[in-house]
Amino acid sequence: MTYIPTREGWLYLAVVEDLFSRRVVGWSMDAMMTSRLVVDALEMALGSRLKGSSCSGLVAHSDRGSQYASEHYRRRLAEERIACSMSRRGNCWDNAPMESFFASLKKELVHHEDYATREQARASIFEYIEVFYNRVRRHSALGYVAPAEYERTYNPTHR
Repeated sequence: MTYIPTREGWLYLAVVEDLFSRRVVGWSMDAMMTSRLVVDALEMALGSRLKGSSCSGLVAHSDRGSQYASEHYRRRLAEERIACSMSRRGNCWDNAPMESFFASLKKELVHHEDYATREQARASIFEYIEVFYNRVRRHSALGYVAPAEYERTYNPTHR
């Protein structure tokens, strides 16, 4: 989870990333940092990826934030038979892919903006994730192709 500054106050962003393709498959934004925020991001990921398929064998990795440690979030993972994995205490390297995404988001977008409202920030971040990051931005880990292109090439079931 990360914080986005606006003149109205913080906007919190929770993200679910598919490590195979680096595609952001679920995300949620809210003015409050609650377990509902991370569950909403998870629900979006489940809806966009699984469409009735089994989640058995999937792992949801996160930092040790209270939202991810909440009964609400852990119960939802258990209902879907998704294994819960958390970073070691004080070790940001365990969650490096998400930290890298948030660093890119802030370096490429947020630090260049002065959001007057949370709604303005939401629209900008939506555009960054859905239009730029998933479809255009090239990743060295993927052989310098965008996540959507990588999926089309190497995993045709995720189009």
